[in-house]
Order: sequence, then structure tokens, then C-alpha cells
Amino acid sequence: MNGVGGRPAGHAVVIGGTGFLGRHICTALAARGHDVTAVARKPAEPVPGARFLSLDAASAPIGEIAEALGSADVVVNAAGDIGADDEERMTAEHVLLVDRLVRAVATLSRRPRLVHLGTVHEYGPVPDGTAIAEDHPPSPVGVYARTKLAGSRIVLDAADAGDVDGCVLRVTNGCGPGAPTGGFLGRLAAQLRTTSEEAPLTLTVVDDQRDFVDVRDIAEAVALGAGVRETRPLINIGSGTATSMRELAGILVSASGVPPHLVRKGRAPVHSKGGAWTQADIRLARSVLGWSPRVPLKQSLHDLWAAS
Repeated sequence: MNGVGGRPAGHAVVIGGTGFLGRHICTALAARGHDVTAVARKPAEPVPGARFLSLDAASAPIGEIAEALGSADVVVNAAGDIGADDEERMTAEHVLLVDRLVRAVATLSRRPRLVHLGTVHEYGPVPDGTAIAEDHPPSPVGVYARTKLAGSRIVLDAADAGDVDGCVLRVTNGCGPGAPTGGFLGRLAAQLRTTSEEAPLTLTVVDDQRDFVDVRDIAEAVALGAGVRETRPLINIGSGTATSMRELAGILVSASGVPPHLVRKGRAPVHSKGGAWTQADIRLARSVLGWSPRVPLKQSLHDLWAAS
């Protein structure tokens, strides 16, 4: 569905298109020639290359959602909520929204390709050293991971039944420009911006090792998934490497230029959305999508800092 002769590759609708992942996905799809609509509840800073449509897909009638999708060739669900462990709120965002979206897509006479973003946390905790493949049985802990798994299963079941042409990309932790302050790296960047001799930073970091991948690489995987129809319904997207949280923090502190003596180690409980170890097996993404991560972690964190 690449653009030919300057014409659009097709219409793409991105649910959650003004969020961290959604903005980069809109950009990647627009770069491939798609006519892009970013859908979200509330207006936000304009997304370059995309028009905006205000719609709450978690509560809107099925018919209204179907009308918003219109003649879309591609529908991407990048909506999600990591901001609070509120079961009602997360159920609305991760389960009810997905159910309504799938039902709306199923009513369309011309079925678009549906790409849903899941999370590696759906697999739950695994032993250190495990490269998590798609056939690993999910056993999530916490409301975030449980509700995300419920949403992914809605898409997978609908695809299996032939109701939608859909796939789920289970994504590891995203980083890079625009990282939200609700996540560790975005929050650390915001804290470093206010660090000074008068206000040193006390930093608490867990000993976890996690798979982080640049948001632009995630967006490229989505664009590829949108163009490969009738492929595997479940594909992992990540760097394929587990990196210690202390190393991540060190890279970002170095990128900030804040003198190391102003960053002090602290001790306090730290809550995580998943286990202490995450490392995705990304061989399927390479073979099916022709995708591999391209942005080095160090570059991603430097770009995160520059954009913070």
C-alpha cells in the first residue's frame, strides 16, 4: 500500500493518535503515503501529517465508531493508559474500547487491516535470561497487564473467527523523544531538568533488567504490520536485549549533562507493570515483517533528553 505517483497509500486511522506511541505511528504512516487521521478523546498538540478527530472510542456507539473509520484501509489501536492502577479506568481503555473497535470494524463492508498494540507485560514474570517468544503462555500480574491481555485476546479471537483482518503487536518498553512523564525515563528526564546545586536529585532505581526499544522503531513495525495482510496474528516487538535500569538511568544522566554529584542514590519501594526481567524474542518480527530495531539505545535516550 505504498504511495504511487504522490497519491496516498490509503486512509489510516490511529486510535490514541495524539499519545506517545500514536504520534510516532501517525508520522510513520504519513511518511509511507497514508492519509492519516489521529483519533483521541481530547484535542492535543497537532500531529504533523495527520488530521485530528475527537472521539471517545471507549464509550461511543458502535455506529459512530464505524462512521469515524469510514473507508479506512488501516486502523491502528495505540490507545492505552499507564498513568494509574485504576481498574475501572484501565478496563475502559484496554478492554471496552477494544471490544467496541473490533465490533465496529466487523460491521464495515470493506474490512481494514487492524493493528492492535499489546504489551510484553501480558506474558507476566519470567525467569531471568528468558527470551520471551510468542508461544510463551501469558500469566500477567497487576491490573494494567491483565486488562491489556483481555484486549489483545479480543483482537486475536476476532481474527481467528475471521471477523477482522487483525494482528497484535506485543511491544516492550518504549523510549525516545516524547516519552511520557508517567514512565520511568520520561519522569527522570523531567526531574533532571530541575536538578541544580540547590536542588539535587535523589534517584531510586530498581535492579531490574528490561527490554527497551525506540518509539520510532515501534512505529515502523506498526507501519509494516499494516501493510502485511493475513500474517501471523501475534508478533513481539522489542530490542531483543535486556538492559539494566541502572545503565539506562546512567545513560540519560550522562546525556543531560547534570554533574554526577548532583544525582544521589535513594531507597524506596518502586512499582513495576511487570516482572524484573523482560527480553522479547523478536525473530518472528524479523522473518514475517522484515523488521529489526535500528535506533541504538544510547541515541534513543539522547533524543529523549533533547526533546524533553
